[in-house]
Amino acid sequence: MKIAVAGGTGVVGHHVVDLAREAGHEAVVLARSTGVDLVAGAGVAEALHGVAAVVDVASVQTQDARRSREFFGTVTRNLLAAEQEAGVGHHVALSIVGIDRAPGGYYAGKVLQEELVSAGGVPWTVLRATQFHEFASQIHGAVALGPITLVPTMRSEPIAAREVAERLVELASSGPAGRVADLGGPQERRMADMVRAYAQRIGDRRRVVQVPLPGILGQGMRKGWLITGPDADHGTTTFDEWLSTVDHSAR
Repeated sequence: MKIAVAGGTGVVGHHVVDLAREAGHEAVVLARSTGVDLVAGAGVAEALHGVAAVVDVASVQTQDARRSREFFGTVTRNLLAAEQEAGVGHHVALSIVGIDRAPGGYYAGKVLQEELVSAGGVPWTVLRATQFHEFASQIHGAVALGPITLVPTMRSEPIAAREVAERLVELASSGPAGRVADLGGPQERRMADMVRAYAQRIGDRRRVVQVPLPGILGQGMRKGWLITGPDADHGTTTFDEWLSTVDHSAR
């Protein structure tokens, strides 16, 4: 079958593309590098000709709730409209565990995305997953004060991006299923410990200090609202196993 991947060049998107092709599917990448602008809507409808399912893993780097809602709202509306025009029968969206309990910052946009998908006219599937292992590398050094790196106080259940991609390809090829079981990692970790381990791996000697973030999002991070419940599925690749593959010169 022909599967289009919105954000197919990103952290999880490139895995979705690779795994779809390995499974014998035709994968179409929806990204600016392939002439498709998901925000402007340019080239989307044309790229969806003959597509049976769209997997949306597009993302934006922001912690601003307004900007997040603008991005996910615009991209989701553009995709759904183009899918209806092209006759696509399945929209698969990747979301995040716990966003309805802590709908602040970046998660505000994901809440809107889920609302639009579930109310749209295209049959749908939504998979919520926990943070990827790569999240530790993304927030490492994002806020630094001299010899100190600040990270949010957070309970995390990290999962391999490739394992999330495997589930997304399975869902795309098996038909619309609505909201499916959450997908989390094999073990719970503290984000500060993960960032410290990543820093050590790449030779960064700055001290890592955890800071409680304000608001409902910070509260959710601290209290474990962003980890899975008892009915979730789990990946098998641990954070330490992923870390062992990180290039020492990644800094």
